[in-house]
Amino acid sequence: MIRVILLGFGHVGSNLFNSLNKSHNISVSQIFTRNKIHGKDCPLEVECITKLDALREADVYIIAIPDDAISSFSDSLPLKNKLVVHTSGSVSIKKLATKHKRGVFYPLQSFTADHVVSFSEIPICIEGEDPKDLALLRELGEAISEKVVEISSEERQKLHLAAVFVNNFVNHIYHISESYLAENKLDFDLLKPLIKETARKIESMTPSEAQTGPAKRNDIETIEKHLHLLEDSPYKTLYKQLTEAIQDTYGKQL
Repeated sequence: MIRVILLGFGHVGSNLFNSLNKSHNISVSQIFTRNKIHGKDCPLEVECITKLDALREADVYIIAIPDDAISSFSDSLPLKNKLVVHTSGSVSIKKLATKHKRGVFYPLQSFTADHVVSFSEIPICIEGEDPKDLALLRELGEAISEKVVEISSEERQKLHLAAVFVNNFVNHIYHISESYLAENKLDFDLLKPLIKETARKIESMTPSEAQTGPAKRNDIETIEKHLHLLEDSPYKTLYKQLTEAIQDTYGKQL
């Protein structure tokens, strides 16, 4: 049985708890959060604490807090020679205090409030400074996910950058489309089948093979019509930049 304590109960921590708590090989004994968890938000089977001096013994202490607070928080932990890991995609393992046995347990997924995700298909990226710690993190990861990979901090930061492109940037473009349609009294739901089909294609095709649209086929007439529609829009420059990037990729110029 792997004894786990979660340090943080936000979007990542709460989703991680839901998954870890279902495994017969894992015991989540405590959840630490600076703000007291009330009522239904605090799982009945787990002790929720707000003071670090109340921490119990555990095999793994998982920090699930905002990236910019990880370093100072790890230094404040009243622990020594314990396996302390963080869940960040962009923070180096070296940002954890040296008094700990340091590691990373990064679930490569986007987490939002009130939306529970299944960890079985989420890649878990692990890193550790000691082979025994790494083996323990692999066992922990394999208890909840079908894909556990060992990668370095440098590789993980590059992976996180790529994730920002496919998740955060793409989602912002969804927002742009939704706002544009709302201004023109059109329903964003009309685009959802297209969004789903685009995502489905990359299950069996490379993004390059799946690329379509006026920029790919060098349809200057359609591109000019779109630019005219965006004449007074703050997104005209973005449209031009993305169009030029696609054309540069496929060897065509405006």
